[in-house]
Amino acid sequence: MSDFNDLLVYKKSFELAMLIFEITKTFPKEEMYSLTDQIRRSSRSTNICITEAYRKRRYPAHFVSKLSDSDMENSETKGWLKFALECRYLNEKNYTDLASLSDEVGKLLNHMMNNPEKYGAK
Repeated sequence: MSDFNDLLVYKKSFELAMLIFEITKTFPKEEMYSLTDQIRRSSRSTNICITEAYRKRRYPAHFVSKLSDSDMENSETKGWLKFALECRYLNEKNYTDLASLSDEVGKLLNHMMNNPEKYGAK
């Protein structure tokens, strides 16, 4: 693996962040500085923490710590998705699709944290 762009978790988390970006364009304007901003920030942070972790993989503890940060941001994103559903900004299908993708990202992150050596951690 030569670059973080090759990681499946990077690709999936980037996809999730971009889907959230597009769908939140339809959220009410009064949510701009609360739910919309928060869910965009946490979904993007999920992805960015992966890129940071990948650069630190020579230090296994730091690698796992940054992956843990990414997992935390992903969990926050899932929490915001639930609020968006309950506020009726997302329909059930959109919520289910986005939450499933978030779950997939979480499973991939957990695999990386449990097996750092498979991702170049020394």
